[in-house]
Parts: sequence; structure tokens; C-alpha cells
Amino acid sequence: MKDIFDEAIITGADGTIGTYVDFDIRTNHRSLDVTNLAEVMKVCREHKPKLIIHLAAETDVDHCERDEGHAYNVNAVGTYHIALAARDLGAKLVYISTSGVFDGAKSEPYTEDDMPSPRTSYAHSKYLGELAVVGLLSDYLILRIAWVFGGGPTKDQKFIAKILRQIDKPEIKVVSGKRGSPTYGKDLIAGMRRLIEEGKSGLYHMGNAGSPTRADVVREIVRTTGSRAQVEEVPASYFGLPADALRPDNESMVSKVPYMRPWQEALKDYIETEWSDTIR
Repeated sequence: MKDIFDEAIITGADGTIGTYVDFDIRTNHRSLDVTNLAEVMKVCREHKPKLIIHLAAETDVDHCERDEGHAYNVNAVGTYHIALAARDLGAKLVYISTSGVFDGAKSEPYTEDDMPSPRTSYAHSKYLGELAVVGLLSDYLILRIAWVFGGGPTKDQKFIAKILRQIDKPEIKVVSGKRGSPTYGKDLIAGMRRLIEEGKSGLYHMGNAGSPTRADVVREIVRTTGSRAQVEEVPASYFGLPADALRPDNESMVSKVPYMRPWQEALKDYIETEWSDTIR
């Protein structure tokens, strides 16, 4: 029996999420430049995929703020090109977006019905990508995620990995007041697969269940690893490195398809299966 991903192209396959994908055609920025429409059409017409998973993006939010042209070219124009190719081939498109499309002012987790209000070049460029997909296609999935983790010690350079690398310190400082939806790359791919198998289309939030603060996540890492580190919450100004892009206070989301397990279970799984050789 054929797997649903056997006739798929994935862009951005060498990123964190791509770690958990075993698709037929894997591309990265060296093998497919999404900002080049002719190249996108050539590759897609050559392979004739029935499914395109679009992971390729510029996700460095500070770099996006410093170089807005680059951000919009990759995240908005690049997504427009991929959507054009999907329309040309009649392929289903899965586009990974971000909780950053919201301004973070809401006190509760965001739902799919909340109106986007992006505040940064990164978030705005990703939202324009959403609009391109909706404007060109009827068979698509837009999956918004936040606080992504995965890839293990060799690939993960994000928040959870940074904390795991400090786990032997006597004290770990973490910024206070930030809330979000941790998203384990492995669980995201499993949730994506289920949505595709069920024939769903549209916009979905796809984080692991729960809306912890950064400090909650650090304390759970300490508990899971058996670390004796003390966790201290500090203001963002403590770290003394002003960011180019604003970080919303609330990046948490709830989903109308609660397929993904609680964030604590996902975090424990990640640490025990992908960091066991690094943390002893």
C-alpha cells in the first residue's frame, strides 16, 4: 500500500521539522531556490508531486527585521511561487506558518478564528504567505506553530536546546512573562499526516497541548533531567542584548483539532529519545 507521502516534495527538508519527514523528494535551499519561480516550476513539473510540504522559510526573526527584503522574498514571494506550482499540478499544499501572526495582546490562547495582527517583518511575511495560499488554492493546509523544538543536539539551536546545554549549571535564568505553545517537530509531522489522511483542508493551529510560560518549560526540563539547577525568572532587559524584532508576550494557541499530546509528554519524549547520549 502506498504511503500518502510517497509522491510528495518537501521544501526546507534540512531544517528542524524536516528531521522527522521521510518523503520522496527532499529539497533544501541549495537544491531548490523558492524565490526563483522558473526553478520552482521546473522541479515540480519534473517530479509531478501530489503533495507539497512547504517548510522552507527564513525563521530568524531578528534577521528578518534587519533585512526586510529578504524576509518578504523568501517567506511571502517564495510561498506564492510554491502555491502557483501546486495550482499548476493540482497538488495539495501544506504551508507551515506561525503564531507570530498575532500581536500577543490577548490574555487567552489564540484560536483559528482570531484575527491576525502581525507586528514584525517575519510575522507579516509569513502572513502574506498564508494569504497567497488561500488566494490561489482550495486544497491546502495552513498549520500555525510556535516554540518549535526537535532535531536533537546536532540541529536544535532553539530555546529548549539552549536550556538543555545549561542543565549542569547551578542556576538557570529565564525571561519572565512569555507564554506559548511548544511544538515538537515529530508530533507536528504526525498531526500533519492525520490531517492529510482525513482529507482535511484549511487553517489549523498545531502546537502540543498546553500554554506554558518559558519558566514552566525550564522547570519541566529540570524535573525531567533530574537537574539540581535553580530556576530564576528575570526581565528581558537582564540579558542586555536588545532584539531587533519584538517578541509577543503571548504566543499560545489552541486547536480545533486537538491531535497533539500535552507539551510535557512531548518534551519528556524528546529529552529521553534524542538527548540521552548528551545528558547523563
